[in-house]
Amino acid sequence: MVPSFPSKSLMHVVLIICFLGATRLHASDPPLTLDYYASTCPTVFDVVRKEMECSVLSDPRNAAMIVRLHFHDCFVQGCDGSVLLDDTITLKGEKKAATNTQSLKGLEIVDKIKNMIESECPGVVSCADILTIAARDAVILVGGPYWDVPVGRKDSVTANFDLANTNLPTPDESLLSIIAKFLYQGLSVTDMVALAGAHTIGMAQCKNFRSRIYGDLQSPSVKNPISESHLSNLRSVCPPIRGGDNNLTAMDYVTPSLFDNSFYQLLLNGEGLLNSDQEMYSSVFGIETRELVKKYAADPLAFFQQFSESMVKMGNITNSESFITGEVRKNCRFVNT
Repeated sequence: MVPSFPSKSLMHVVLIICFLGATRLHASDPPLTLDYYASTCPTVFDVVRKEMECSVLSDPRNAAMIVRLHFHDCFVQGCDGSVLLDDTITLKGEKKAATNTQSLKGLEIVDKIKNMIESECPGVVSCADILTIAARDAVILVGGPYWDVPVGRKDSVTANFDLANTNLPTPDESLLSIIAKFLYQGLSVTDMVALAGAHTIGMAQCKNFRSRIYGDLQSPSVKNPISESHLSNLRSVCPPIRGGDNNLTAMDYVTPSLFDNSFYQLLLNGEGLLNSDQEMYSSVFGIETRELVKKYAADPLAFFQQFSESMVKMGNITNSESFITGEVRKNCRFVNT
């Protein structure tokens, strides 16, 4: 007997309820432009690109780290550089939130870029803009698409530890819950599936995929012949009970250092490393997401185009308060004194 599942319309109702129940944090029309620094710091894009070239050349993993930093910044009170702030006596930062602790990397890269830009254009370019530009360049440097980056963000003088714990998706979260978190930010289901494609260059810690490899990844419904050997490799990296929590493996084991669409092809085979990723294709609620996964698995150009559009859209999630009370930090880790 075929089980009865909620209809597509009911799923949409659930999502709308989640969406309407959330208070939007960002400005709907951010005052960002492509030429914001044309007269005040015309070399900013060149400096960021050169520094990112050096960083990614030294270690391709740095590309994924910078993209992840940008994502974790924008989902907590907008793209305002709040994720970069260190804890102080008077400020509780976001770095020790459950979704960030021991996993936020690439901060030193941002520091280095900031120092270079401060030497050329002191007090002009925000850390939030640096991180946004760097994320674009990171994607390009590992084979991904180009997009124009609107700039003009201000750095927040606050951070939000609590929002970092609630706004950011987690590896074992349900599909509907993650969709609701994207809708809360003004991002669509299409944006969610496209932005998840950044995992094609990402690494995951054992603690974030342990439940997957000792749970449904071993399901007999997975027929791909690579699965058995791949599963064995994953288990050698990640023990079942204790230890190895921070051991790393690639989310796209086929082309781990290349930004391409093979991440989606793995989902078709049931080989997504994170439960949250595989749910986009396998969940009974994934009516829309499943078709998008199929589309991007078959058409890399469609994926690249949508990823570019969605990254601009995510970068436009701004903290409206920062345009009033914000600043251009001299040091990305601390509010100006």
